Amino acid sequence: MSLLELFVLAVGLSMDAFAVSVCKGLGVGRAGARECCIAGIYFGGFQAMMPLLGFLLGVRFKVYITSVDHWIAFILLGIIGVNMVREALGQEEEAGRDGQDEKTAFSAKAMFPLAVATSIDALAVGVTFAFLEVEILPAISFIGIVTFVFSVLGVRIGNLFGIRFKSRAELAGGVILIGMGLKILLEHLGILA
Repeated sequence: MSLLELFVLAVGLSMDAFAVSVCKGLGVGRAGARECCIAGIYFGGFQAMMPLLGFLLGVRFKVYITSVDHWIAFILLGIIGVNMVREALGQEEEAGRDGQDEKTAFSAKAMFPLAVATSIDALAVGVTFAFLEVEILPAISFIGIVTFVFSVLGVRIGNLFGIRFKSRAELAGGVILIGMGLKILLEHLGILA
């Protein structure tokens, strides 16, 4: 696999993390370097770890993983998205609230399910790495770094936009997450091409 092919793959894998990072940035009052790095570490770390796990599992469990990955992503993104919508609608009634608390939004409890949901497709990529002549450590490092950068940028972009629109931005972020989960499910069921 060439460096260009690996870069294209890394960008493709990082798009879900980028979209979720934008949503995270939309939902908080202020996101500084700390919050951007937290998102980058979670998403980049999981995007690197999942292909390694997939590579190690190899072909042995491929059928089991690919048969449920879309359901896991759909359920996790759906729950998180519904939660964001609920919180956004509740904020309209609360005067003076400045988005979601950064400590809550970027806590391990909030970030872990998002990191898992956005990196499940990377698990399947790791399984395919087992069949290709891929040097796994440089490949997963590259994927993790690209995802880290996209995630940091996503939080920053979302936050710049979200500061201006507060609860509407979190509502939009929740709807986007629900839509992403639904899209993943419908693609795997063959309803969307």
